[in-house]
Amino acid sequence: MTEPISRRQTLQAISQHVRFLLTIPLTSLLSARLDSSFVQAATIRPKGEDMNQDASPGTLDPYRLPRHVVPIRYDLRLEPDLTTARFAGEETITLTIHQPTSKIVLNAIELDITSAKIEGDSGPGRQATMILEAALQRCHLTFTELLSPGTWKLTMAFSGTLNSKLRGFYRSTYKDEGGVIHSLAATQFEATDARRAFPCWDEPDFKAVFATTLVVDPTLTAVSNSRITSETLAGGKKVVRFADTIKMSTYLVAFVVGRIEPTEPVMIGNTPLRLWAIPGKKHLAKFGQDIAAASLSFFEHYYGIPYPGDKLDLLAIPDFASGAMENLGAITYRETALLVDQQSATHGELERVADVVAHENAHMWFGDLVTMSWWNGLWLNEAFATFMEMLAVDAWKPEWKRWDSFGVSRAAAFSVDGLHSTRPIEYPVQAPKDADAMFDVLTYEKGASVLRMLEQHIGPTVFRDGVRDYLRAHAYGNADTNDLWVSLGKIAKQPVPELMDGWIFQAGYPLITAELREGVELVLTQQRFTYLPNPSPATWQIPLKMRVTSGGKTSTLPMLLKEKDTRVQLPHDWESILVNEDGHGFYRVRYAPDLLNRILNRGIDRLAATERFNLINDAWAITVAGLMPLTDYLDLTARFTEERDKNVWAVLLESFSFLNRIIIEEDRPALEAFVRGRVGSAVADLGWDPRNGESELTRQLRGELIGSQGKLGNDPAIQRRAAELYRAYCNDSAAVDPNIVPSLVAILAHTGDTTRYDEFNERFRTAATPQEERRYLFSLASFQPTALLERTLASTISGEIRTQDAPFLISAILSNVYGRESAWAFMKTNWEKMDQMFPKQGLRRMCGGIVSLATPELERDVRDFFTTRKIDLGGKTVEQYLEQLRIGVNVRERDGIVLRQYLRPFR
Repeated sequence: MTEPISRRQTLQAISQHVRFLLTIPLTSLLSARLDSSFVQAATIRPKGEDMNQDASPGTLDPYRLPRHVVPIRYDLRLEPDLTTARFAGEETITLTIHQPTSKIVLNAIELDITSAKIEGDSGPGRQATMILEAALQRCHLTFTELLSPGTWKLTMAFSGTLNSKLRGFYRSTYKDEGGVIHSLAATQFEATDARRAFPCWDEPDFKAVFATTLVVDPTLTAVSNSRITSETLAGGKKVVRFADTIKMSTYLVAFVVGRIEPTEPVMIGNTPLRLWAIPGKKHLAKFGQDIAAASLSFFEHYYGIPYPGDKLDLLAIPDFASGAMENLGAITYRETALLVDQQSATHGELERVADVVAHENAHMWFGDLVTMSWWNGLWLNEAFATFMEMLAVDAWKPEWKRWDSFGVSRAAAFSVDGLHSTRPIEYPVQAPKDADAMFDVLTYEKGASVLRMLEQHIGPTVFRDGVRDYLRAHAYGNADTNDLWVSLGKIAKQPVPELMDGWIFQAGYPLITAELREGVELVLTQQRFTYLPNPSPATWQIPLKMRVTSGGKTSTLPMLLKEKDTRVQLPHDWESILVNEDGHGFYRVRYAPDLLNRILNRGIDRLAATERFNLINDAWAITVAGLMPLTDYLDLTARFTEERDKNVWAVLLESFSFLNRIIIEEDRPALEAFVRGRVGSAVADLGWDPRNGESELTRQLRGELIGSQGKLGNDPAIQRRAAELYRAYCNDSAAVDPNIVPSLVAILAHTGDTTRYDEFNERFRTAATPQEERRYLFSLASFQPTALLERTLASTISGEIRTQDAPFLISAILSNVYGRESAWAFMKTNWEKMDQMFPKQGLRRMCGGIVSLATPELERDVRDFFTTRKIDLGGKTVEQYLEQLRIGVNVRERDGIVLRQYLRPFR
């Protein structure tokens, strides 16, 4: 799944939940929607019986199902009604029972289950008594006679609501060109929401075959994981039967029903590949289909295993909480992540589509064919897909230099992993909300970063062959981290677990301090990096590459740091050293001043782009941590005015934005002048128009620098020119490079009045592409007048904005220094309503905006709000947000006076 976030101790959590279960009134364990048909079909068990007797011997885990009953096949029949937003279903689950039992426990929530019976090889079927345990999302079935070991068929009838929460089996809506509203039904089951669509064993290691039948209105199209085997008409309905899937987990099952149109199929080997969109948007599918075809072919070759499905459909859904979801054979997407007009899109927008499509295709092997055993191993899915998307897109478009850009993703992981409240990549997961919280930068970006470091350490070919061994060994099954290490270690002939376990199971990452002793002895010292003081004895085995320049020549010195201190003898005529050559190591470097000066005096243009990125990114991080004076960092930024790499500039601009969030209002004009001084020469050099032969990356940089000069630098000349070019763009969109259009819109919003707001609001509602819609929507969070921002905030809960977007819009206003206090007040006032309306994933992302409320007064209020309401977003999410807020306030309190004095000449 693409996105685009302290769990309790395991034994403590189990004991708490067991005590809780023993005191729950029976009425609270029953579905709130029991009707007369349910009562007739099921006998409700007496209150006094202990729920925990349903567990298999030796387990009291309230979130893991017993293992003595295992599903091997689901025959599903679902009939969604888009008019009433309801669905009816029936399923027959083929089970293997491993020991005599009278009890079966499976997952179900928000379903009306009207009957359940089981049949063996002989004898009559047996009715079950049922209890729906809403608190733990389970259905308990009890039979009057013991069920003997062997194969059984469990048949259940049920119904449910096509909800509006963008999870489970849900309803999405859209307007056609005539303004008529249409509905479609779609699914989002990861992590634990298949149970909202049909009763099932909703855990990743309960893999089974799925045979799906969808009964739909004849005017609608139905898509599921596998190819269609038959379509017939019965009772005025279209009955669509799909082929058996491979053995797979419940979270990968998918259904989409509605008015949707496919592209012509492209054959990749024996696999037909199509993209689907609502009517009127199919013309935006070509770019996505191109990268889908290229990446699918790339992965078949890289993995050495054919695509495991019988077809591959990529479907754009108007309402979608995540970026995309890797359902085998039926990958679902947010429209912005799949549909794009190649002529009007920016490079960044095209890159986003390419990355997400490649990421989801990579999952067809990592995640679908081989699946983690439990959610603590989610990184085996998501980190690998993130790593593989880079490989595939880099092979497809080498001129995009995706591994250079990956530095920005690595930096995002560094940011969270430098917190006290970080977690290891692999971390215990108990409750469903904790599984949902695992979809964060630590799972994706940190996981992918350490994989890249390992690949570079053992060699790309050896790494690939180890991956192939892992996939072949565990195809159609489940695996854990040790299984991967076994395969990689076998091929590499190296002790991979000893090297990598510290990176996967230990929180944080190292800071390597490089210091010179007695002229030629280099001392490398490792310690855990944190933004706030936190003495830690943690160490890592660090694959390190160091470049040494001596006598005018350079040489690479690879080494594996195992100890806290490592001493290296340098040549007597050494000139400079660079730690983390090529920039693939997941660690920061702090140079003693004399070593840093040697690098700078040789010229930073001698460094590769990733090395320059790491140099400035590490310097900014250690500045925030108080290990480098802020004035030294601000002086260092002056060395980069001739920089032309967009990723390096991303670090510089983010550091300036951070200062803008913590600075007092009266000092903001001086900071704006400082930004103009740092950015201005690059903007003047690049100009406003693309030049013959320049790269797409340069075009993207031009747009980003213009936007920063116009907003963060508040440059009147830039703002006037932006208005002129925007008028030209409105008259003829081809007259302006698409890469600067988002900056024109952002600048005009930043300086805009009510008339401009109304114009952009209308353009949002009439946008021709998903990217244009998103551009104008988020511009509504960039205005300065409070009244206009309050209009935007009100629209997020009025139904005017899709719930997939509304939380992110609120987060954007929280990050707007002119609207953050209004947004925070709005969030507090409307918390209960938003908690009910927004997808949980979106709610977590919305709360991330609080890190921008970087004043002591706001911080106190934020902490009080989250503490008194006991808000739990899953995992360590709240703790991380509050710590990031503390870091911002800490820098403000520590360096505020120094920053003011430094900026005095810019007033």
